Amino acid sequence: MLWIALAINAVMFLVELAAGLAAGSVALQADALDFLGDAGNYGVSLFVVGMALRFRARAALAKGATMGLFGLWIMGATLWHAIQGTLPNTATMGAVGAAALLANASVLKLLWPYRGGDSNMRSVWLCSRNDVLGNLAVLLAALGVFGTGTGWPDLAVAAVMGLLALRGAWVVVHQALTEMRQEHRLAIAVE
Repeated sequence: MLWIALAINAVMFLVELAAGLAAGSVALQADALDFLGDAGNYGVSLFVVGMALRFRARAALAKGATMGLFGLWIMGATLWHAIQGTLPNTATMGAVGAAALLANASVLKLLWPYRGGDSNMRSVWLCSRNDVLGNLAVLLAALGVFGTGTGWPDLAVAAVMGLLALRGAWVVVHQALTEMRQEHRLAIAVE
């Protein structure tokens, strides 16, 4: 399932990045970056899936840190677009947002049974959940930009996506650190 999720996310990263740049939509660009992060997330998860908890927790810690960096980048890009006064193309935002929603809903359905797993699998599920929420928000932003004739709905959605990335990063890092402490205590108890 992770291989399928990785492939979907890699393709959608390329599609959304190109569309986001062409449309001038920071929300689409933020979502594209999220697709890239998720593809990397799934790749790391595939690499560590059969390893001991300490290795999976370390991988989750690295993924959480990466999610946090993506969140910070999104917030910076949002500020830059606000200063520039960018007005995105709503037709592109809507069409690509709908395609991304379909892709992410498929991945979320595949990963639903693993939402309560260890920090590594939980990070995979959290990324997928955030993607579906982000895609719904991009569609709302497209409607908002169309209705208002301003770029502010796009910027607001991008800021929320950045905050979601930062929140997801905190959850994953916290759980990974907890698992690493548990593993350390078990190692000391065995000695």
